Amino acid sequence: MNNIKSLEQEIEILENIYHNHSKVKQRDLARIVGLSLGMTNAIIKRLIKKGWLKARKINERNIHYVVSPLGIEEIAKRSYRYFKRTIKNVVYYKEAIDKVFISIAGEGYKGVILIGESDLDFIVEHLCQQHNLSFQRNISRSSSNDGSKGFYVLYSENKEPLLSVSGEADKANYAYLREILVNL
Repeated sequence: MNNIKSLEQEIEILENIYHNHSKVKQRDLARIVGLSLGMTNAIIKRLIKKGWLKARKINERNIHYVVSPLGIEEIAKRSYRYFKRTIKNVVYYKEAIDKVFISIAGEGYKGVILIGESDLDFIVEHLCQQHNLSFQRNISRSSSNDGSKGFYVLYSENKEPLLSVSGEADKANYAYLREILVNL
């Protein structure tokens, strides 16, 4: 686990040097990454040893850092792996939510109301279109709101589950994205 965290810190330092065109100082890097100055110095030395970073002493107090072509290549590789992992997760999330939507479409719901801000709203909206379900978002649900009849209520992954439920029949009319995704 420490090795993974160390690699993340290395990339974070590399990216900060790369994006700040070497204007960043060790003290700034330590603050940005949330490490001690000594740990930041050790990571920079490790990056130089790996050939991912080059250092040139400008004067007694200032060192100029440049990310090497090998360092740029490493940033690109890790960015690609992160992107790949993200896409894989989106596919998993889509499949899990799709199972719920197949069920609710079969039960005769006319649409889905998404309550709360969600990073996955684009998936929910896409699946609603795919299953010919109407889609509404960020509508506060109250017992007097008749506009939600026939709609399945989906609470975003950022919404906490309700502590009390009025009955078993009502439980069938809603779900929490967080619970759907945990049950992958």
